[in-house]
Amino acid sequence: MIESKSRVAIYCRLSEEDRNKQSETDDSNSIQNQKSMLLQYSLEHGWEVYNIYSDDDYTGSDRRRPEFNRLLEDAKNRKFDIVLCKTQSRFTRELELVEKYIHGLFPIWGIRFISIVDNADTANKGNKKSRQINGLVNEWYLEDMSENIKSVLTDRRKNGHHIGAFALYGYKKDPDVKGHLIIDEEAAEVVREVFTLFSQGYGKTAIARMLNDRGIPNPTEYKRLHGLRYKQPKTKNSTLWKYFAISDMLVNEIYIGNMVQGKYGSVSYKTKQNKPRPKDQWYRVEGTHEPIIDRELWDRVQALVAQKAKPFTVGTIGLFARKARCMNCGYTMRSSKNRGKHYLQCSNRHVAKDACIGSFISVDKLEKAVIDELNKLSAEYLDKDELEQNVQFNSDLKGKKEALESEIATYQKKIAEYTKGIRELYLDKVKGILSELDYLDLSKDFSIQKERLEKLVIDTQKQLDVIERKMQVGDNRRQLIEQYTNLEHLDREIVEKLIDYILVGKKDPVTKEVPIEIHWNF
Repeated sequence: MIESKSRVAIYCRLSEEDRNKQSETDDSNSIQNQKSMLLQYSLEHGWEVYNIYSDDDYTGSDRRRPEFNRLLEDAKNRKFDIVLCKTQSRFTRELELVEKYIHGLFPIWGIRFISIVDNADTANKGNKKSRQINGLVNEWYLEDMSENIKSVLTDRRKNGHHIGAFALYGYKKDPDVKGHLIIDEEAAEVVREVFTLFSQGYGKTAIARMLNDRGIPNPTEYKRLHGLRYKQPKTKNSTLWKYFAISDMLVNEIYIGNMVQGKYGSVSYKTKQNKPRPKDQWYRVEGTHEPIIDRELWDRVQALVAQKAKPFTVGTIGLFARKARCMNCGYTMRSSKNRGKHYLQCSNRHVAKDACIGSFISVDKLEKAVIDELNKLSAEYLDKDELEQNVQFNSDLKGKKEALESEIATYQKKIAEYTKGIRELYLDKVKGILSELDYLDLSKDFSIQKERLEKLVIDTQKQLDVIERKMQVGDNRRQLIEQYTNLEHLDREIVEKLIDYILVGKKDPVTKEVPIEIHWNF
């Protein structure tokens, strides 16, 4: 039968509202149980499972769900015939997306949508209205839930209750009074020291270095070490104190007993994206908890902060802002000014002994190096026609492309093996060869490995896309380079157009040369 040959894409989602379910075995409270239910349904109908797409901790209105978006991309490319979910709301709670995909693009792409519990099936023309009603009800649910949550949070903020997931460094949540902060003496001692040192004339970078030299963990690392479920550090120096950590601490009123919240607000209930709110819209309540910093020290520090503040020209941005990186540690270089000249430097070398050996260059010198390299490239083009014979653009692009394509093929082969393994495990469970517990354990392991490989495919595909984009513009490279020949100065527009990023190294003590590696956009 035709149906037996159908390829099905299974989509699962575990949202935050599921966390409140009473039973740990409730199928709505478990991704694994959702997968088992949908796998069983697929097997009963004789469908081939193409892939399982699973998002955890995402709402049905969040359009940035990674697996949801990957499913849509695969659907567009006709990689499967059916999208299968537990309920329509697992796919989306937005009526707009119901109409766009379920009733709009899916039929064009030849894809059938099915949700088991609420009997949604696009092959059944008679239940289109019920699917639309489901979408409308889900939309209302989202909006009402968002407004209710917003109202509760606003009320709590106005009353000075702390509503964040984590207490500010120096404090901890009161176990006896919800929304109240109490002093964490271990961290508070560091906060007092930071304020005192700054009041004595020490700079923010100098203070950061002093803390790092003594091995004192920064706020993020402190939370992790104390068993809080905080995002793990991802880079070599992410456990170190930095300039901005000290800077933010020195102006935070929570340290004098005032609760200040609502500095950022959500753009919409349909996204997790936040944007800064004007200061007059913040929620500020005085005297909500015990202060760590007394008023006298606070006032002294604020006067010094105001005195040392360096105003910037409105609307301007540095020539190489966010483009120049330290060749040794990868840290984005900070700008500084001395005697009217602008410089770029890696501030990591100042915050800890072993953080970085440092890099330093004047903006003028870097600008000249970029212009010289552009002129050199242009001259080479004028001498010879063949681009690949004259300039090595990030090595052999064709070779890189083939290597990445081979990696993706290998990953996809392994993914197919794990997908087959999950199906076979389920069949073994149905036949009584495997117990329910053994099946769940083994299929969980398979799913974890499969999801890891799928992420590798996504990451590798991104690299491949970059290379293919560079190859596609190959014919325009000569024209682009010659367009900017014989420049005397750069501007921000030219830098944005031509340069991806620049690596700057430490000056050679013998030659006095600064290593520079320019990564072009072409």
